[in-house]
Amino acid sequence: MNPVVLFGASRGLGFEVARYFREQGVEVYSMVRKPESAAALEDMGVNVILGDALDQESINSLLDSTPDNAVAVSTMGSFQAEIPVDYLGHRLVIDELEQRNIRRFVMVTSLGCGDSWAYLSDKAKAVFGKAVREKSLAESWLSTSQLDYTILRPGGLQDGEVSEQGKLSQNCEVHGLITRAEVARLIYQVLNDEKTVGQIYACVDPEFTSRFKR
Repeated sequence: MNPVVLFGASRGLGFEVARYFREQGVEVYSMVRKPESAAALEDMGVNVILGDALDQESINSLLDSTPDNAVAVSTMGSFQAEIPVDYLGHRLVIDELEQRNIRRFVMVTSLGCGDSWAYLSDKAKAVFGKAVREKSLAESWLSTSQLDYTILRPGGLQDGEVSEQGKLSQNCEVHGLITRAEVARLIYQVLNDEKTVGQIYACVDPEFTSRFKR
């Protein structure tokens, strides 16, 4: 696979994506704000620079260091962030990618974004609604860009291993859970499938969800 430039790699899902892609022998480039986050990624062989996704110069520095044949992946979110990055950060990244030779972009948002908003419970809307709306704006910006995009909307993210059981679905109501490692595998899968360009998928792991309910 082509090298990957990864936004949002410092923790959580992004860290698992970096780990999975490195295990597949893929060259990974990323940007983090904190030196302590950089150390863990560098230990697994990720090419890291320090910067902020809300800063245009930082984005430029990362992309300047990335091979022209790279593809892009973003798992950026606003957990514990003073300024939400979900929309503004993605807008800066998308706009810059459009000016370069990096055309392929997989963005991870969440269930409830876009046309799946109606499927969120009132409780979820109250707790996560603002973040979901920010992510929905990012989806809209991406889907109207010139990039060859795929959007993944995972269910509740859990710790755990790759299961090979994660399912991609479209145009239906979806609820459930999935491990971060399994989402990483699905990202790898869609990047290797040209038929996923221009598509939006929900993704959950039915087997994990059923085990969780027992």
